[in-house]
Amino acid sequence: MDTRIKAILIDLIHPRMLPKHGADRLDELEHLVNTYGGIVVVKKYQKRFAPHPRTFIGPGKIAELGKEGEALGAQLLIVNNVLKPQQSYQIGEMLKPHRVGVWDRIDLILKIFAKHARTTEAKLEIELASIRHMGPRIFGMGMELSRQGGGIGTMGIGETNIERMKRHLREKEHQIREKLERYQQVREGHRKWRTRQHFQTVAIVGYTNAGKTTLLNAITGRKEYAADELFATLDTRVGQLYLPGRGHTVLVSDTIGFIKHLPHELINAFSSTLSEAVEADFLLHVVDASDPHAPQHVSVVNDILIRLGIAERPRLIVLNKSDGVEPAARRQIAYRIGNGHPKVWISAEQGDGLSELVAAVEQHLPQPVLA
Repeated sequence: MDTRIKAILIDLIHPRMLPKHGADRLDELEHLVNTYGGIVVVKKYQKRFAPHPRTFIGPGKIAELGKEGEALGAQLLIVNNVLKPQQSYQIGEMLKPHRVGVWDRIDLILKIFAKHARTTEAKLEIELASIRHMGPRIFGMGMELSRQGGGIGTMGIGETNIERMKRHLREKEHQIREKLERYQQVREGHRKWRTRQHFQTVAIVGYTNAGKTTLLNAITGRKEYAADELFATLDTRVGQLYLPGRGHTVLVSDTIGFIKHLPHELINAFSSTLSEAVEADFLLHVVDASDPHAPQHVSVVNDILIRLGIAERPRLIVLNKSDGVEPAARRQIAYRIGNGHPKVWISAEQGDGLSELVAAVEQHLPQPVLA
């Protein structure tokens, strides 16, 4: 018997958007659902020039999907966007008779993060992001509690409970931030030690599922968990890479994978993990060159690097999964990715091109600044 959560996916697209692009957006959302461990039973999109102010998608579409979900035994409607608290509440109310819940894209990503977190630090960062995402949704909880307390605007038990929840979330966020600051202090101490020892650092960045952890394992000899799924890595892992041409070792760190429409609260919550990339001397930007959407994924990563303030950091584009690309197509793919950075073709899984990668790092890694 299949016990996986059944989900209906809905997206809102501009009327002038090509159907293929709408389908691509839902395909990635379906990949996220599969990574979480669910199964998609329906995928639909609605064409609108602007979201419905109260329900994001039209009330008629919600009623239609609620009936369809009930008939198919679906437990969730997942909206491929970020819902406002009022919208999430209104959709949830409309779906209640059909016993279907509602998540937005961030809810789903946070669930995947929670599933894959292994270290205490990563779990704390996910909890912090969840609180920040859930906090404004007290609006919906408050509506329920106000009913219990005698109506909206009264000073009944409902309003008291709303304030209690707000205070509890503020206190919880403060406690988590204090714990994360201690981890950050330890990390900062490690960085200062590395600086004193003249260790240079290289950070692996890229779109989720591009092969970053597989590359870390291949060039450093580590044996970290790597899987063909989104967000398989949330914790920072560090290994050593010897550069024979320079006669010294550099430290290589893996980071969380990026994805389109990643909101600021998630980037901010993972600031301690991403600090390894922020402080790195050099970036290895890993690209799944076999993915037809590789140029768009590179653009997403570039945008996030800009938000992190490290877009100008010296960088090598690592065109991974070369075994899945015909040699005749490589030149065109490299041209489409563009952006002026040096590039190297590899297959981290097969071990192809790794010596060329090391040589490229030796060539483009800035010389260490000796105190």
